[in-house]
Amino acid sequence: MAYDIAIVGAGPAGATLARLLNPNYKVLLLDKRDLVEGENEKRSKCCGGLLAPDAQHMLGKMGLAVPTSILVDPQLFLVRTIDFDNLTEQFYQRFYFNMDRKRFDEWLVSLVPESVDMAMGCRFTSLSEAKEGYEIAFLHDNKIYTEKVKLIVGADGAWSNVRKQLFPQSFNMRKYISIQEWFETDETIPYYGAIFDSDVTDFYSWTISKDGLLIIGSALDPNKEANEKFELLKSNLREYGFRFGKRVKREGAYLLRPRKGDTLTGNDHCAFIGEAGGFISPSSAEGLSYAMKSAYALAMSLNDGLDGFQKRYRKRVSSLKTNIMLKRMKSPAMYNRTLRNVAMKSGLMSSKVLFES
Repeated sequence: MAYDIAIVGAGPAGATLARLLNPNYKVLLLDKRDLVEGENEKRSKCCGGLLAPDAQHMLGKMGLAVPTSILVDPQLFLVRTIDFDNLTEQFYQRFYFNMDRKRFDEWLVSLVPESVDMAMGCRFTSLSEAKEGYEIAFLHDNKIYTEKVKLIVGADGAWSNVRKQLFPQSFNMRKYISIQEWFETDETIPYYGAIFDSDVTDFYSWTISKDGLLIIGSALDPNKEANEKFELLKSNLREYGFRFGKRVKREGAYLLRPRKGDTLTGNDHCAFIGEAGGFISPSSAEGLSYAMKSAYALAMSLNDGLDGFQKRYRKRVSSLKTNIMLKRMKSPAMYNRTLRNVAMKSGLMSSKVLFES
């Protein structure tokens, strides 16, 4: 076998795994983006780029400190929750690192040891069973390359090609399409906006200031006129008082909202981490902490050997699965119009703001 382990996807999950694996393994890390020498790389993850407290805590546990070069203005200490269904709003204190998501991914890849082979700018296409593993194929500069691997790791997000090929029966998961647009604006909004509007989505939408621009995003049902719903969101925000001008860019990606049974760890020759494995919050769609935690759990399981790693991995992610279940139980209070109205009007855990918004 040319490689012991091939990791498809070099985002926070894949890069964390590659960094933590025993250097005695021969490891290949692939990503369709060039996160090493991609000065002109325009592709970035459609993500708000906020590092939530759980993700900050996980970075700290791994002995990492976020470089200031990754952070952008402003840093955020409040969530402004706007409920268009009930015409109410409330502020809640929450501490986020506001960052450039592409630079964050590049930083994590820069920490991967030289013993790991990088295949940046390579798109995984297919796999086939081979003796003691798989033969994988990937595309680079319109040329197909193949490698044999003992273990393949899907770290390739909600629309995981690895999961789709190996477990097609498990691919019927509840997916949303995340749409974000970046706008010129003449104001810097010092809070993260969480927006609930059932006419737009049964999930949620958001606003984020980032280096002089305003991001407007939403997690939308791809089967229910997503573009029209997104236009409605922007119209509602303008009427509510948000000021934004020319659109600078638009981006999108699939987003998983796991239901019971959607998490998947893999088999004896494959494993899934991050959103590819269903590890993401079903209530807030926060995924960075789950990506790093699942990658850490898999690394520790593999560092005890390839044989029997799945049993160890399933045990180590059992707490993550429990956490996702609890977040799923929390969702009705957040996304039911009546329950949310009661919770917000009670002012429970809210923060009194001493300025005019």
